Amino acid sequence: MYTVIGNVRSRALRVLWMLEELGVEYDHIPALPRSAEIFEVNPLGKVPALLVGDQVLTDSVAILTYLADKYGTLTFPAGTIERARQDALTHLVLDQFDALLWTAARHSFVLPKERRLPEIKESLRWEFEQGEQLLAGALGEGPYLMGETMTIADILLAHCLNWAVLAKFPVTEASLVDFVARMSARPAFQRAVSREQA
Repeated sequence: MYTVIGNVRSRALRVLWMLEELGVEYDHIPALPRSAEIFEVNPLGKVPALLVGDQVLTDSVAILTYLADKYGTLTFPAGTIERARQDALTHLVLDQFDALLWTAARHSFVLPKERRLPEIKESLRWEFEQGEQLLAGALGEGPYLMGETMTIADILLAHCLNWAVLAKFPVTEASLVDFVARMSARPAFQRAVSREQA
């Protein structure tokens, strides 16, 4: 049995979604970042954490990769060209979307007020627009980043696109708008999001 620590409005949603796609049982502790529950298992106070027996895994992408490799799904096998391409797309999403959105969040509410630079968001939005073009090109004919096969890169991209909307980073590329709508309609995503109301 797994335990996910982290609330739905964080990167923990990626892990919850993955577990729902896998159809495996898990417990969920909807802890906030820097809460007592997360500090018990992660001295950085960051969510998510995945408890696997007496082991603690942190970092959402590391957790997704672990689960995909363990269950042999939503990934290509390690050591294949396809896996290298999948990993490259994963890192592209992290560089072009996740890092920018996290920087915007830090300058909105994470950093102490005297350390925030709200004017940086204009530059971040411009960079996000450039990233949209890259990711729309990578998506190609789809329906997934790796063509006909859904992978953890798709979970990551869909999560970042939903996060972007909440952060007021407009998603304007039509193929990405369609992609996030399709991914958000998946039953596993809907079950993961509903954990917030549970």
